[in-house]
Amino acid sequence: MATVTRPAQEGTFLSDRDTGVTLEVHDAPQCMAVNDILARVGDKWSVRVVLALTDGSQRFNQLRRDIPGVSQRMLTRTLRGLERDGLVSRTVTPSVPPRVDYALTALGRSLCDPVARLGNWAIENIGKVEAARAVFDGEQD
Repeated sequence: MATVTRPAQEGTFLSDRDTGVTLEVHDAPQCMAVNDILARVGDKWSVRVVLALTDGSQRFNQLRRDIPGVSQRMLTRTLRGLERDGLVSRTVTPSVPPRVDYALTALGRSLCDPVARLGNWAIENIGKVEAARAVFDGEQD
C-alpha cells in the first residue's frame, strides 16, 4: 500500500495540501469494502440504533419508541443489516408472544465512541455549517 499526496479536485474548498493530510491508496476491492462499511455505519438509522443500544439490550418496540421518525420497515431493515455486519445481536426468548431483544456486540460497542465523537462534532459545528450553507446558497441565487 503506497501513501501519496494528491491535490484536491478542482472546485473543492480544502485540499490535502491545506490540511497536511496524506491519502492512502488502496486496491479497488479494499476501497469497495471500506465504502460498504462506511455506508452502513454512516447511515442515519444505523447511527441512531447504535446510540439507542449503547446502554444495553432493547426490544424492537422500545427501539421504535426511542428513535423518532423511524418506520417499522426501516427499523427492521436497519437491524437486519447491523446484525449481518456483526454489530448487533438478536436474541429470541421462547414465550407467547416470542420476546426478541437486540444488543450491541463487542464490534458494535467499539463503534459507540467514534459515533459519539462524530455526533459531538456535529453539535459543536452546526452553526458554522449552517452559516456556510447560507453563504453558498446566497452565491447560487
